[in-house]
Amino acid sequence: MVQLTLPKNSRITKGKTWPKPEGAKNVRKFQIYRWNPDDGKNPQVDTYFLDMDKCGPMVLDALIKIKNEVDPTLTFRRSCREGICGSCAMNIDGINTLACIYGLDEIKGDVKIYPLPHMPVVKDLIPDLTHFYAQHASIMPWLETKTNRPAKEWKQSIEDREKLDGLYECVMCASCSTACPSYWWNGDKYLGPAALLHAYRWIIDSRDEATGERLDDLEDPFKLYRCHTIMNCAKTCPKGLNPAKAIAEIKKMMLERAV
Repeated sequence: MVQLTLPKNSRITKGKTWPKPEGAKNVRKFQIYRWNPDDGKNPQVDTYFLDMDKCGPMVLDALIKIKNEVDPTLTFRRSCREGICGSCAMNIDGINTLACIYGLDEIKGDVKIYPLPHMPVVKDLIPDLTHFYAQHASIMPWLETKTNRPAKEWKQSIEDREKLDGLYECVMCASCSTACPSYWWNGDKYLGPAALLHAYRWIIDSRDEATGERLDDLEDPFKLYRCHTIMNCAKTCPKGLNPAKAIAEIKKMMLERAV
């Protein structure tokens, strides 16, 4: 069950039900979480109906259609519509994923859409990712070098480049971190699967010269070791990545250098 970070002293209530489109024969029901911090009301779930014969195949297509043709106050993030920017991450049918690449045909029955769980909500389907981004910045997501940079390019072998596959593709959508129970409980201290996957990406980059410092920074009871290999991160990642494996590799490196 999705657990949301609700505004203080509030509970989710039944919201407005919008009329069905006239003359439509292929109608589908959408239940969408709504909350406006400016009106002082409880969060609510509004009900919408769409003519699927006039709607695109993805969940984001439906949200855009609702906003354009039914309810212009519906608020959500979106940008590339190609699964690249990570903007439209939300909880759809109980799964954290990207609305732009999640097909409506993958959902049985009514479509239920909520913001990412266990994150403060800015408005409607928009989570506050300030802390999430700060954690990502803390792992120094850039090349750290101590020697002089080469005049033209920093060459890398094919084998070393292949080590980055399955890591660099992360779009920072936060689907994995917000599906992680350890992150729910210790999100203030535990970096979470997304930040740690990025940390590993730079740790194993053959061009980086700060491996020791990076591992030193992660040598902490909470930053790294709150991962209990629950595997929710790998299961929910819309890009098919495996943050748990990256975290395990970091733990292995910690052990090897301690021997």
